[in-house]
Amino acid sequence: MIDFDPYSIEFANNPYPLYRQLRDEAPVFYHEGLDFYALSRYADVVAAHQDHDTFSSSSGPTIEKMEDQMLLITKDNPEHRFHKALVTKVFTRDRMNNMESFVRGLCVDLLEKAAANDEFDFVNDFAVELPLTVISELIGIPEEFRRDIHNFANITLLRGDVDPAKLMQAQAAAHDTYMELIRHRRAHPRDNDVITLMMNAELEDDQGVVRRLTDEEMAARFMELALAGHETVAKAIPNGATALQLFPDQRAKLLGDRALIPNAVEEILRYEPPSQLQGRITTRDVEVHGVMIPKGVKTMLLTGAATRDERRFENPDAFDVTRDNDVVAIYFGYGIHRCLGIHLARLEIRVGLEELLSRFPQYEVFPERGARKVLTNVRGFASLPCRAGAHA
Repeated sequence: MIDFDPYSIEFANNPYPLYRQLRDEAPVFYHEGLDFYALSRYADVVAAHQDHDTFSSSSGPTIEKMEDQMLLITKDNPEHRFHKALVTKVFTRDRMNNMESFVRGLCVDLLEKAAANDEFDFVNDFAVELPLTVISELIGIPEEFRRDIHNFANITLLRGDVDPAKLMQAQAAAHDTYMELIRHRRAHPRDNDVITLMMNAELEDDQGVVRRLTDEEMAARFMELALAGHETVAKAIPNGATALQLFPDQRAKLLGDRALIPNAVEEILRYEPPSQLQGRITTRDVEVHGVMIPKGVKTMLLTGAATRDERRFENPDAFDVTRDNDVVAIYFGYGIHRCLGIHLARLEIRVGLEELLSRFPQYEVFPERGARKVLTNVRGFASLPCRAGAHA
C-alpha cells in the first residue's frame, strides 16, 4: 500500500523514499482521494512532456487546477505559440548573459552584508533577495512592491492547512497589483525595458490577426515572470549549498576547480529540483505500463522522482558534480513548455555558487534547524540558518 500525501510535511521534508516506491511498485499511480495519476519514471515523464497533444497543460501545473487561465503555462498551441513568441524575444541567452556583471555585483553585496552577522538566514537574506532583485530590475518592479510580490508568491504556493479564503484574497491582491503596474507602465514606458517591449510588440496569431497584448494578458505575463523568475532560483541555491555541505568531497572538487561549477548547477537541479511536480490533463485515453489513464484526468509528471530514477542515472541518490548530465533537462520543463527563464536561472545559480565559494569557502548551513512549508508543486527551504565562516 502506497501512502502518497502530497500535502503532508513529511512529504515536503523528504519525498525521495516515496518516489522510489512509486517508480518500483506503481510507475503509473492513481490517487483516489485527489483524483490524479502520477508518472514517476524518467522515460515516462520525458515521453509525456514530448506528447503535449495528449498531455495538455490547459489545466495548469498543479494538482488543484487553480491557475489563472491567462497564464502561459495553461495554454496549448496555437495560442501558446503566439504568447510565448513575445516573451522569448526578450529572454534570449545573449540578453541574459549581458546581466552577469549586475548579478555578480548583487551577489557580492548580499553575501557581504549577510556575513556581517554571526548567523544569517541563507534563504531570506541571500537566496530570495538575489533573484527577486534581478527579475524586478529586468521587468521593472519598483522596489516598494518587491516584498509584496514575494509574499504573494509564497501565499499562492502554500497548500496543506491553508485557509482557502486567504489564498483567494492573496491572488486577488496580486492581480490588482500587477494591473496597477501595467497601467503605470503604459502611462510611463521605458526604453529597452522587457515589459515595455512586450507591451509594444506586435505578432500575427494563427488566424492571421496582428495584435498586441491586452492589460489582462500583460498582467498575467508580469505575474508569471515575477513568480517563476525568483521562486525556483530562491530554492535551488539553498539546495545547492546544502548538497555541497552534505557531500564535502564534492565541495572540495569545486574549490579545486571552478570550471566544474556550471556542471554542478545541472547536478543541483537534478538532485533537488525546485519544481517537483508538473501537472497535465489527458486529451484522450492513453495506456502507460498497462494502466489506462482516462481522457480528462489530471496527470502529474513527478520531476523529483524522474531525476532520481536509477534506470537512467547511476547511483542517483549521490550528489556528483562531475556527473555526465547530458540528458533531457526536465527540471526546466521540456517541449513547448520549457522554462523561458532557463538562461537567467542558470546564470544566477552559477554566479551565486561562485561568489559563495570564493568568499566563504568554509560556510556552514544547518538544515536540521531549517524550515520547509507544504507547497503546491515546488519544494525548498523556507529558512536555512547559515554561518559564513572566515573570509577567503
